[in-house]
Amino acid sequence: MFNKILATRDDINLTIVRVFLGLVFFPHGAQKMLGWFGGPGFSGTMQMFTQNMKVPMVFAFLAICAEFLGSLGLLVGLCTRIAAFGILSNMAVAIFMVHLPNGFFMNWTGKQSGEGFEYHLLVLGMALALIVGGGGKASLDRKIAVDPTWRTPH
Repeated sequence: MFNKILATRDDINLTIVRVFLGLVFFPHGAQKMLGWFGGPGFSGTMQMFTQNMKVPMVFAFLAICAEFLGSLGLLVGLCTRIAAFGILSNMAVAIFMVHLPNGFFMNWTGKQSGEGFEYHLLVLGMALALIVGGGGKASLDRKIAVDPTWRTPH
C-alpha cells in the first residue's frame, strides 16, 4: 500500500512542478508554523483560524501542518501525494471560505475587497498533477519505491 503512495513516474516535469510548489508554499507554512517572514506563528495562526474564521481546532492544526510539513515534503519529494493533497485541500477551502466572493482575478489594482482565486486555481492544478503523477524522477519517493534496500536496515 505504502509503495503505491510512493510510486512515481520517471518524469523530470513532475519534479519541476513539485519543487516550485514547495518553494512557494514553504514561506507561507513557515509564517504559520514558526512565525518566520513576518508571520503570526503557530499560536497566532491557530487563534486567527479558530476565533476569527471559526475553523474547528483540528482543521486549523491540519491546515498549518499541510502548508509547513507539506512544503518540506514537496521540496524533497517525500510522501508527495499526501503533501500535495494537503495543499490542494487548503487551497480549495481558501477559495470557498475567503476568495470566491472576490471574483477570479487577483487584486492588482487594489480596487477589489480582497484577492480573487486565480492563484489558488493554479495551485490546485499543480497539486492535482502531483497527486496523479507522484513526485517525479528526482524524489525520495522514487528512491524508496524503486530501491527496496533503501527501506530496510542493513
